[in-house]
Amino acid sequence: MRSEMHYQKAKKRGLWKKLVLLVMLACVFFAVVGVIAFKFMVERQDVSLLEEPLPAATIIYDQNNEEALRISPKKAEAVSYDSLPEQLIEAVVAVEDKRFFEHKGTDLQGIARAMMTNLTNGKTVQGASTITQQLAKNVFLSQERTWTRKWKELLLAEKIEKNYDKQQIITFYLNQIYFGEGAWGIKKASEVYFGIPVNELSLTQSALLAGMIKAPSALSPYSHPEEAKARRNVVLKLMKDQGKIDQSTYEASVKEPLHIQSSKPSSSDAIKYPYFIDQVIREASEKYGLTENEVLHGGFRIYTTLDRKMQEAAEQVYSEDSLFPSSSSDQLIQSGAVLVDPRDGGIRALIGGRGEQPFRGFNRAVQLKRQPGSTMKPISVYTPALERGYTPDSTLMDEPVNFGGYQPKNAGGSYHREVSIYEALIHSYNVPAVSLLNEMGIDAGMEAAKRFGIELTDSDRTLGLALGGLQEGVSPLAMAEAFGVFANDGTRIPAHAITRIEPAEGETTAQFDSNGSVKVTEPAVARTMTAMLEGVVKEGTGDAAALGDRQVAGKTGTTEMPGTGGQGMKDNWFVGYTPQLVGAVWLGYDHTDASHYLTTTSKAAAAVFQKLMSEALEGEPVMAFAKAPGISKKPKDTGKKQEEKEDKPKHDKPGREKPKHDKPEKDKTKKGPSDEHKGKGKGREGKNDED
Repeated sequence: MRSEMHYQKAKKRGLWKKLVLLVMLACVFFAVVGVIAFKFMVERQDVSLLEEPLPAATIIYDQNNEEALRISPKKAEAVSYDSLPEQLIEAVVAVEDKRFFEHKGTDLQGIARAMMTNLTNGKTVQGASTITQQLAKNVFLSQERTWTRKWKELLLAEKIEKNYDKQQIITFYLNQIYFGEGAWGIKKASEVYFGIPVNELSLTQSALLAGMIKAPSALSPYSHPEEAKARRNVVLKLMKDQGKIDQSTYEASVKEPLHIQSSKPSSSDAIKYPYFIDQVIREASEKYGLTENEVLHGGFRIYTTLDRKMQEAAEQVYSEDSLFPSSSSDQLIQSGAVLVDPRDGGIRALIGGRGEQPFRGFNRAVQLKRQPGSTMKPISVYTPALERGYTPDSTLMDEPVNFGGYQPKNAGGSYHREVSIYEALIHSYNVPAVSLLNEMGIDAGMEAAKRFGIELTDSDRTLGLALGGLQEGVSPLAMAEAFGVFANDGTRIPAHAITRIEPAEGETTAQFDSNGSVKVTEPAVARTMTAMLEGVVKEGTGDAAALGDRQVAGKTGTTEMPGTGGQGMKDNWFVGYTPQLVGAVWLGYDHTDASHYLTTTSKAAAAVFQKLMSEALEGEPVMAFAKAPGISKKPKDTGKKQEEKEDKPKHDKPGREKPKHDKPEKDKTKKGPSDEHKGKGKGREGKNDED
């Protein structure tokens, strides 16, 4: 019996051994087949294009799906490996691929290290692409983030490593990569940033350029010197840690200035529609996760909301210096403007500045953060008032008030006693607006601004909100999107430049969510506000914005420059719209100080708006606003129409105490609420963020 059991156990062990052996043989077989198949696929890859490393063209389409332009830079001027300083190569390798000279195209150690780092941090904080893989991606592939693309990248990297040595690969890489400011390739980058040949680059200059590869626009030393210097020092530290430089060299190098040229050289190869394309790149990055390099290199087809006729008209308007106020001798009065279709949120045209501006420089239509002045009144005061039962005929008191030490005033110091909401809006009286916000409660204004898409902070919870005295400010794009609510019957559609992105293979990588609209207020409220804002143009502070036989509504806005006795301004705004187009215009100095401020009224921005909209809408149908129920009769003429400068918040550093309001007599006919406001209750002087 025992021998039988022993025999059965031995038989089972034999079967298991055979099974394990078969599995091992199968694994070896499949491994061999896999290696052979992999090598076969590698052999099939064509990498001859590396001899002429032109980035793939990205095609931009306009709103009619017609090709508007191709982002296809001229062939980068190549340099030889012998021209590349050793410290430049070491800097690039240190920050981009420290095992470049050891791996064969794919760094398994690097992949394992990146996976562990990302798992530890709970998010992707470290990549594992080698320089060879980056080269393959930039030259041969679209930038879609799929496993298929990564597999192709791996095959190409293997073939590149087989056909070329490391010196050739690093030379290809540096000759074709984008370094920002229009600089394709290391030769152009050396000239743009330092004005010297590549072989003369110093250690710190090499580290600066190596650091920029990650995000060339965000790390441009011209636009972001502090960020560029910090990134350069990261590269220097990596070089020290990897034994490329010693401690004393590192300590001396991180203290060095950037050594860039005092001014950027002008580019003769200016890209068409530069500000609109800048916004396309920004959206592709912020909304869809693509980097600038990916957009510029990737061979994408990007479908946009661009109206070429409107964009070209806007660029022509901004080339006419006579339309703008006279500037100081050492600083140009700047401006930003945007045109948006309120019916679908599409950005039709966009201008980010005046004068010579570099591609991907500061875009004032989008990146600007300045106080909006009285353009906030319809958003933070009068819309919530209409929602609470007030009407354009409801009356307010325009007389001296004191809210815990905050005493807002009208420009010129005049008061008009009892005025209607309509009169207060079209003549931009400050006191009635602040008093009404106080009566409704600051939370009413804060909540309304949020619905309109205006980003506020807790420090904005003051009565100064009524006059646009915001802590951080807003951009023309944000104001255009907000005013689009009035033109679109109370619905806000996020302003956008991209409708969809397709890689060369044809699959849609990204698409605008057309279902992302937000109901902000009722159509009746929006139409009533539009009728009131028409009055601003017909008989109020915005008369310079009139568009002939076209119906147009809008609001002026200014912010006061302290220390000028009310005669100087930091910011000048006009935001207005027709049924099919919203326009927002800002004017001001980039850097305001005692010698640089505006001395014009808000007519200046309104005049630019008028010319901009007139040219943009030429040939477009004349449309009418929907009928509004809110204004039953024309309000009485007070005979005290004010100059446009009455938009500006005229108040000095109010306190933050709960207001002690000498409450004006209420209009007994109105149906508005009488709830006391619960905020901290004080206005604040708008603080300008310097650009």
